[in-house]
Amino acid sequence: HKMAAAGAEAAAAVAEEEEQRQKRLLEGDPESGGDSDDEGDSDSSGDGEDEEKENEAEIQRLEEQLSINAFDYNCHLDLIKLLRQEGELIKLRRARQKMSELFPLTEEIWLDWLKDEIKMASESSEREKVYELFERAVKDYICPEIWLEYAQYSIGGIGQEGGIERVRSIFERALTAVGLHVTKGTALWEAYREFENAILETAQPAPGSVPLPEQQQMLCGQLEKIHTLFRRQLGIPLLDMEASYAEYEEWSEDPIPETIIKNYKKALQQLEKYKPYEEALLSAETPKLAEYQAYIDFEMKAGDPARIQLIYERALAENCLVPDLWARYNQYLDRQLKVKELVLSAHDRAVRNCPWTVGLWIRYLLAMERHSVDHSTVSEIFEKALNAGFIQATDYVEIWQAYLDYLRRRVDFTQDSSKELEELRSAFARAVEYLKQEVEERFSESGDPSCTIMQNWARVEARLCNNMQKARELWDNIMTKGNAKYANMWLEYYNLERAHGDTQHCRKALHRAVQCTSDYPEHVCEVLLTLERIEGTLEDWDAAVQKTENRLARVNEQRAKAAEKEAALAKLEEEKAEQRKQSRAEKKASKKAKKNRPGDKRKAEDDDEGEWGQEEEAEQPSKRHKGDGDVLPAEEEEMEVETGLFGRSAPEKPDHPPNQKEKASTSRKEIPKVLHDSSKDNVTVFVSNLSYGMAEPQLKLRGLFEGCGEVAEVRPVFSNKGTFRGYCYVEFKEEKAALQALGLDRKVVEGRPMFVSPCIDKNKNPDFKVFRYSTTLEKHKLFISGLPFSCTKEELEDVCKAHGNVKDIRLVTNRAGKPKGLAYVEYENEAQASQAVLKMDGLTIKEHVIKVAISNPPLRRLPDKAEAGRASAFAAPRQPYGARGKGRTQLSMMPRALQRQNQPAAKAENGMVQNSPAASSDPAEEPRKMSNADFARMLLKE
Repeated sequence: HKMAAAGAEAAAAVAEEEEQRQKRLLEGDPESGGDSDDEGDSDSSGDGEDEEKENEAEIQRLEEQLSINAFDYNCHLDLIKLLRQEGELIKLRRARQKMSELFPLTEEIWLDWLKDEIKMASESSEREKVYELFERAVKDYICPEIWLEYAQYSIGGIGQEGGIERVRSIFERALTAVGLHVTKGTALWEAYREFENAILETAQPAPGSVPLPEQQQMLCGQLEKIHTLFRRQLGIPLLDMEASYAEYEEWSEDPIPETIIKNYKKALQQLEKYKPYEEALLSAETPKLAEYQAYIDFEMKAGDPARIQLIYERALAENCLVPDLWARYNQYLDRQLKVKELVLSAHDRAVRNCPWTVGLWIRYLLAMERHSVDHSTVSEIFEKALNAGFIQATDYVEIWQAYLDYLRRRVDFTQDSSKELEELRSAFARAVEYLKQEVEERFSESGDPSCTIMQNWARVEARLCNNMQKARELWDNIMTKGNAKYANMWLEYYNLERAHGDTQHCRKALHRAVQCTSDYPEHVCEVLLTLERIEGTLEDWDAAVQKTENRLARVNEQRAKAAEKEAALAKLEEEKAEQRKQSRAEKKASKKAKKNRPGDKRKAEDDDEGEWGQEEEAEQPSKRHKGDGDVLPAEEEEMEVETGLFGRSAPEKPDHPPNQKEKASTSRKEIPKVLHDSSKDNVTVFVSNLSYGMAEPQLKLRGLFEGCGEVAEVRPVFSNKGTFRGYCYVEFKEEKAALQALGLDRKVVEGRPMFVSPCIDKNKNPDFKVFRYSTTLEKHKLFISGLPFSCTKEELEDVCKAHGNVKDIRLVTNRAGKPKGLAYVEYENEAQASQAVLKMDGLTIKEHVIKVAISNPPLRRLPDKAEAGRASAFAAPRQPYGARGKGRTQLSMMPRALQRQNQPAAKAENGMVQNSPAASSDPAEEPRKMSNADFARMLLKE
């Protein structure tokens, strides 16, 4: 009983001392500085009242802003700062609680919160709330300072029942978490030893008294605890190890054992290996990602799981918005440590920090399934993932597929029906509808052009549920979505039918494939003949041979025509090149011979224009006009493009009047050609995307461009019917005026953005680059969708600038200048953009919920020859569009008459259409960039 009383007294003394220390450290009350002047007190009081009113108004404004957008990170910080300054402790606690529910908090925010709560915690029940808060704090990031504060705070409660054991438990957890920290671990070890030394001091018997056996046993046990702490610390490579060893030598009455000395020397050697990496971290600038990666690689080679985990946590504390780092850490935990609490905690923190990264969500779902988490929890995490605001449409396909895989693994297919099976089917249907509605509305495409989710659904129904009828219905739906022209889609269905269906449906599918396939018809023909050779009757064989021969004959005919046209185009191109070369040589000789004769110079220019006109006449026969008989090959008239398995929808054949070509040629008007002198490119601009209905374009544009300088001539371009084509040349007297005119690019004229570009001959200036928006991942730029059409650039800037320094905002419009509800916002750096994603995604603007993601527009692939020109329809495999598909506002600067040739579509980049003239291309070669002059020649052929 005396020993227990002594221990309680010692604990109370330590607790009282610790409480006094915390109050001195945390209260920070300034000492009195003596008497002050009454007048000065009055003035400062008035100023204080004004400042208090301003703070109250600002607090109210911030609270209203957060009620509109709860994800405004900076707004949370400002509100917490003001409430702490004003001493509004209840509101302050509520504001911190709301922020911690949405975001992982930094070390500084947690320490401020904890210190404020410690000041208010006087009763034991309030102390328990502080303990709970500490437990939340150590889960966000592994921070030595928070663990040290946690352990020291717990010392103040050792007077309670089980208080000493609780302190030791917290210290042990802290050492497990950060005790290996090379630079900050020593502080925890020393604090732990100081605590045990304090217990030892209070347990010492009074001077001159003889300790009882129980007291002696307690003293020996306490001494052994301190010995053990010293020995554990000396076996770990930490900074200032020498000082700890010297302290142990001085404290210990007995010599240090040889094994401890050996471990200490080994730790010193290890410390020398760690020092270069620690020094690199100290000298590097934030975020030190490369230095941490080198450190991680070093620890991975060493193979100590505890040290690997610690260095990952240290790296993530300073690089919490780097998805790849989270992915590598989680992969290591999944494959090596496999501790449920540790693994799931890391995955949860990963998706809270980088919610826009679909790969982290998929790993999280797999980890929960791997550790047998409740189904309701998995479904809840999946729903959070759907609202995370992914960057591209394919991300939604991936997350849905991962969730459907999870649901499929829950089903017991030995039963005819079950709750899990119905849930799986319901999820498949919901996924298809979600991609069609939600994703397609945001990205203008579903992200699943090949219908992979529906294909997997059909496989489940056929193979696992023996429901081939449902599988056929799904495949019929797949084919009606534009997939009937691809051989691989038909063969995929054929293989499923072959494995789980019957020969009759296999034969029917292959006959439809031979009729509809446009990329590899030979392949499906061969498969059909193989089927009939093995299983068919003579009648089946004859029908298959006849069908395949007819089909391949048409294919070969089309390929021959395509080859002839390619050869003719190549020959024509060579003739043009030779003609241009000869024209330039003659012009050069003429100028050299008549250099000083103005009259002759004018004549030379007229001659040059005449030659240019002859070039146009030479090119005229190669044009193809509406109504020409060879616009669509006969094969294409028979093709069924949007068709299902059962051939429901076939296009109607166009009805061409017999004399349409003659009528079209006789109805043309004689429109004077618009000639452009390429020698005046430096004083000329090319203007396009004007309204076709513009009245008197010459007067309209002259008045518009006169503000840039004296206009020499405005040359609008008209069609053969005399209607304005929306293009023109504006020639100035001076080059300076032409350069100034480029500033009018995308100026709205009669409700449409006017495109103004320089007249540059790409043959003479091959290095000239037309401005294009980037189509690569830009981590400092945001893509915003779902904006109201009435939202202006200024209104959007007011919303975005609260989250960082906005460098540029670009609202996306269609060719008529009407907004599409999309925008790109460029921030000063990646960190600001990442924070803005978290704060703005899901924000409501004018009753419209917007979606915000890091800008990562996938590169648009040029359509293959089968898409661009049916003449070479069977020459190339399928080339699907990128993740955002072909934009609805993708404009082509090429005349429609030329688009019927094998030309690649104009490329729209980053949501905006480029106004550079389209180039004529040889199908056998890389498309050649063309100048405005070349473009004009193509335009004026009619």
